[in-house]
Amino acid sequence: MKQQTAVDWLSEQLRFTDKEAYAELYETIQQAKAMEKKQIEIAFSDGQQIPINSPTLPMYSREEYYNDTYGKE
Repeated sequence: MKQQTAVDWLSEQLRFTDKEAYAELYETIQQAKAMEKKQIEIAFSDGQQIPINSPTLPMYSREEYYNDTYGKE
């Protein structure tokens, strides 16, 4: 099961019945998602900077980790 980011959750909560009101927020939500994705990728990458001696831990790129965990691009 893929995890949900905080911005994805908020986006779902803000689904208005008034499509016009939601449309105004859409671009801001997309910007927030992009910012959150970058923060997650950087945090993951920074965590990999400190080697953990475990052969079972996969070495992912930032993008691979994000896509595997959250199922998005």
